[in-house]
Amino acid sequence: MKKIAFLLIVLITFSACNSDDDSNAPQFLISVSHSHNWDGENVSSDDIGTTEFTNENGEVLKITRLRYLISKIILTNSTGDEISIAGTNDYNLVDLSDNSTLNYATNIVVPPGTYTKISFVYGFNEEDNVSGAYPDLNTASWNWPGGMEGMPNLGGGYHFMQFDGTFAGPGIGDDQAFNYHNGTARVSDGVFEQNFITVTVEDLSIDENAVIEIKMNLAEWFKNPNTWDLNEMSTMLMGNYNAQKRMNQNGQSVFSVYLGD
Repeated sequence: MKKIAFLLIVLITFSACNSDDDSNAPQFLISVSHSHNWDGENVSSDDIGTTEFTNENGEVLKITRLRYLISKIILTNSTGDEISIAGTNDYNLVDLSDNSTLNYATNIVVPPGTYTKISFVYGFNEEDNVSGAYPDLNTASWNWPGGMEGMPNLGGGYHFMQFDGTFAGPGIGDDQAFNYHNGTARVSDGVFEQNFITVTVEDLSIDENAVIEIKMNLAEWFKNPNTWDLNEMSTMLMGNYNAQKRMNQNGQSVFSVYLGD
C-alpha cells in the first residue's frame, strides 16, 4: 500500500508540473504597423502636398491623399492552424494623413516558433466585399459604385485604394490632378472581375513580442510591370477595365512584410 501511495504522489506531482509548464509557456504579443516609401525614401504625412516624387515615366508627383484597405492578416503555424491578426475589425483603413491608422496593437498572443507564412489581403476578397456591410467604411465614403441612386454600376463593395495627387512633366504646363483609385474591375455591363491582391510571406520565426510591418513602395504603382503614363491615365479610372487590371498587376510588387520588435 505504501508503494502504491508513493506512486500516486509521484504521478500527481508529475501531472502538476506538466500543467504548470503549459500555463507558463511563453506567449508573444503581435501588433501591426504600416509604413510607406518611394523606392526606399520614407514617405509620411509631412510629405503630403509638399514633397515631389518622380515616377518611372518622368512625371513629377505630389501626393494629396493616400488611403487603402488591408484585411485578413493571417499567421499560419507549422501544423497549418491559422491565427487571425485583427485589431478592432478584420480590416484596417490606412490613411497616410492619420498617424493613428498606421500602428495598432492587437490582443493576439502566439507561442514562439517557426510559422510557415503570414498573409494579408489588399482590399477585400469577394466574400467580404459586400456593399454597405461596414458602417465605418460607409461613413468614410469608401464605397465603390454599385448602381445605387443614379451611380454607375462598377461592381459595388468598397474601394481598395484612393491615391490622389498632382503631376507635371514636359509639355504639360500647370500641374494636373490624378486620381489613382482601385477596386473591382468592370468588364462590361453587369460583368465584373475581383481585383484584390493576396500577399504572402513564408517561413517566419517568432521568439519575442513582434510587430508585423507592412511596407508599401508607392513608386511600384507606376512602374512594374506597367510603366504608368499619367498623361493617358490620370482620372476617370474607376470604370476603366484596363486601368484597373494594370493597377492589380503593378500592385503585386508594392508590398513587403517584415517582423520587428
